[in-house]
Amino acid sequence: MNIVKKRPVHKGITSIYFPESDWAGMLNPDQQDTNPKSISFFHGFGRDGSGDGIAERNNDLDILASMAFLMSRNGTKEENLLINLWNYYQNSRSVERIKQFATIYATQGTLDLGEHAFPLPVTADYSYRSTWGDSRGWGGHRSHEGTDLFARYGVPVRSTCYGIVEVKGWNPYGGWRIGIRDVNNIYHYYAHLSGFQKGIKENDIVKPGQTIGWVGSSGYGKPGTSGKFPPHLHFGLYRDNGLAEWSFDPYPSLRKWEREDLNKRKK
Repeated sequence: MNIVKKRPVHKGITSIYFPESDWAGMLNPDQQDTNPKSISFFHGFGRDGSGDGIAERNNDLDILASMAFLMSRNGTKEENLLINLWNYYQNSRSVERIKQFATIYATQGTLDLGEHAFPLPVTADYSYRSTWGDSRGWGGHRSHEGTDLFARYGVPVRSTCYGIVEVKGWNPYGGWRIGIRDVNNIYHYYAHLSGFQKGIKENDIVKPGQTIGWVGSSGYGKPGTSGKFPPHLHFGLYRDNGLAEWSFDPYPSLRKWEREDLNKRKK
C-alpha cells in the first residue's frame, strides 16, 4: 500500500491521503493541528501512531493509525470494512485490490513477500531478448506489451511472484493465459500456454517458482487455436492506478530474476 505524503491529483488505487480538514477536523480553527486530543475533539481523523504525542500528516505510522481508526469506526466485520473502504476510495477497483492483498498476506502468514522467480526453470533450454514495444500485426496493428521467452513445448511456466490468480482462461490474442496480481499491485501476465497446472483456478494464491502451466503456442484465433507461431511464453507486466492500466518493459525484471535463480543454484 502506498502512503501519499503530498496532495495527489487523485487518490492512487490503494494510496492513503487525508486532506487537512479531514485530518484536523472540519471545524478545527487550526487546520495545521498536530495535537491528537484537539484533533479528536473536532472529530478529525488524525491519530498518533508513532507514540511521540504528535499526529502528523507526513508521518507514515500516524497515517496508518489514522486509516485504521477510519476503517474500524463502524466495526471490524468484513462487510463494515468493505463499506468503509468504499466510502474512502469511491472506487470498486481499490476495494477489490485491498481484498486481494489481504488474502495474499493472510494465506502466506508473513509480510515478507518480496521474493521473485524466473518464469521458466533456469535449467531449461530457452532464449529471450527485449521485445517490448515491437510491432504486432495479428488483429490489427498494435505494440508488443511483453517479452517473448522461446522454449520447447511443455517446459514448465512458473509464477514469478507471491500473488493471486486474477484471470485464467482463453484470450484470442494470448491463447490460454493466466494473470496474477502481486502485493505491489503489479499484474503478471503469462500467455500462449499449452495448458494449466491441474487444479489451479481464479482466486488461488501462488508463490514464486510454483508451476502454473506449460509453454505452448496457443492463440490468434478461437479457443483451442494453436501452432500459428513457434512455442514460447509471452510474459508481461502491468501497473494500475485505479483509473488506467498500462504495460511496462518486463525485460529488466526478467534478467534480475534469472540471475537470482542462477545464484541460488550455485549455493
